[in-house]
Amino acid sequence: MDADYTAFCNISLTAVFCFDILRLDFFQAVFFYMMDKILISNAKMIDGGKHTRADLLVRGGRIARIAEHIDVPAGAVVIPADDLLLSYGFCDLHVHFREPGQEHKETIRTGALAAAHGGYTAVCAMPNLSPAPDSPDHINIECRRIDETAAVEVLPYATLTLGRAGKTPVDMAALKPFAVAFSDDGSGIQTTELMRAIMQQAAREDVIIAAHCEDNSLLHNGYIHDGRYAKTHNHRGICSESEWGQLQRDLQLALETGCRYHACHLSTRESIALMRQYKKLGARVTCETAPHYLVLCEDDLQEEGRFKMNPPLRSADDRAALIEGILDGTIDAIATDHAPHTAEEKKRGLEGSPFGIVGLETAFPILYTQLVKTGTMPLDLLIDLLSRRPRGIFRLPGRLQEGEAADLALFDVDAEYVIDSNNFLSMGKSTPFDGWHVQGKCVLTLKDGRPVFQDKNVINKQLC
Repeated sequence: MDADYTAFCNISLTAVFCFDILRLDFFQAVFFYMMDKILISNAKMIDGGKHTRADLLVRGGRIARIAEHIDVPAGAVVIPADDLLLSYGFCDLHVHFREPGQEHKETIRTGALAAAHGGYTAVCAMPNLSPAPDSPDHINIECRRIDETAAVEVLPYATLTLGRAGKTPVDMAALKPFAVAFSDDGSGIQTTELMRAIMQQAAREDVIIAAHCEDNSLLHNGYIHDGRYAKTHNHRGICSESEWGQLQRDLQLALETGCRYHACHLSTRESIALMRQYKKLGARVTCETAPHYLVLCEDDLQEEGRFKMNPPLRSADDRAALIEGILDGTIDAIATDHAPHTAEEKKRGLEGSPFGIVGLETAFPILYTQLVKTGTMPLDLLIDLLSRRPRGIFRLPGRLQEGEAADLALFDVDAEYVIDSNNFLSMGKSTPFDGWHVQGKCVLTLKDGRPVFQDKNVINKQLC
C-alpha cells in the first residue's frame, strides 16, 4: 500500500476518534490530529505547591518550554489563559470501567471520556471484571481494549487472588509487566495467613498492594453506616470496625513484610489514626479517600440509591477526621472510586441498589467549591492530591516541567453552574451531587498534546 495513502488513513481514523470525543466535524478533527504546536499563554500554573504565571508551549506531544513569555511559533494554536488555571492532568488511582464483562454499565471508552471531562489524563482501573485480570491472558483482553478505545491513559490493576475469589494468590511475577498494582477491590482478604503470603510475594516482586479493607464477619448484611441515620430509619448498618479492624491487621503485616501497601477509600476516624501511627513506625504505607467522604456524611443521606456506596457515608466526626488527615498529610491522595451502574439498578433505594456512584466528572468542582472556596484547604494542596501525589505513590511520571508528556488540564475556576448528570460522558449517572451549585469547570484536557476534551464555549475559537 502507498505510504502517503496509509498515513492519510491513519489521520482519518484518528480524526473519527477526535470527532467522537469532541463532537467536532470531520475536518476540525483532522486539524486537531495534525496540530503539532499549542501555546497556552499567561496561565496560572500550580505544581508541587508552586504558583506561577507563565506561557507553556506544547510541541510534538510534550511540554517543550515554560517561560514568562514565549513568542508564538509559526503554525502554533494559541490559547489565551489569563483567567484559567493550568494543572498537570489529574491521576485517579481508583476507577471502575466495567469492561470486559459489564459493558452495559460502562466501557473503557466512555469511562476514559468521563475522565477527560473531569481533567484526568491517567486512571487506574480496578479488576472487578469478567474474566478477572488474574493471568497474562486475561489482563491482555483489557489491555487490548484500552489500546483500541481509551482517550486517556488507563492503567489496569491485576487481582490479588485467582478469580478475585480470596483463596489463591496470583503469580505477581507473571502479571507485573501488565499491571499498575494488585487489588481484590470490592473484597477484603479475610485470613491473616493469605494476606501475609500475598504481602511476602509483593515484597519480593516490589509491587503495590491496593487493599479494600472489609471484614465480612462484621457486616451482618448491612448497607449504610451503623449510625444515627440507620437506627432512626430502620436500616441495617455497617460498623466502622469492619474497615479499621482489617486495616490494622494489614498495616502490621506490611510493617513486618516490608511490602508497599496502599489502603483504598478510607472512611473512618480510626483508620486515619492507624495510618498516622504506622507511617511513624516506618511502614511503607499510603492511603486514599474519596470526595464524597470529605463533603458528605450520614446526616446527608436520602432514601435513594445514589447515596449508597461502599464504604458508606460515615458520621460527621469521621468526615472531620478525614479532613484533618488531608491537612496533616496522613492521607496521600484523593481518588473518586468511580463506580457506574445502570439507572434501573440504582432506582432500588438504599437497601436494594448496588454499591457505587460515579465521580470523575464532579471531583474537582465539588472539592473546589466545598473545601477550597470555604477556606478548608488551599488550592495547591487539592491539585497535589489529585495529580502529583497519586502519581508519586504508583511511581508514574508527570509534572509541569519541560520534557514531560503534555498531559494537561485547564480549568475555569470562576465558572458557576449546576451539576446535571444528564451532561455526563460516563454511562453512569448516579451521583449524590446532582443539582448541586458548584464553581470550577474543566475546559480543556490534553493527552500527549492532543485535545481529548474541550469546552468550546470557553476555549479560544482558534482551536476550532
